[in-house]
Amino acid sequence: MAITRGAKKAHRSSLKKQAFNLRRKNKMTKAVKSLKKLVASGNKKEALAMMREVQQTLDKAAKSHVIKKNTASRRKSRLSKLVKKLS
Repeated sequence: MAITRGAKKAHRSSLKKQAFNLRRKNKMTKAVKSLKKLVASGNKKEALAMMREVQQTLDKAAKSHVIKKNTASRRKSRLSKLVKKLS
């Protein structure tokens, strides 16, 4: 456990950041899962609408360094490929 005042403060802030990052990561994974579920069911219109939301969540995760920028663009690319197959 942290001993100095500065170390205690750093530990508190790291716990807050961890909670924030976990929240953002969970939102991202839930959005991707729901999009894949829509693609599997064949709802093109709903999948297109959901794709916009997924892109936003991936961009926000990359912006706050939860995931890397290239990881976000790779996932967006692969998901858009899935959605395009529906047509």
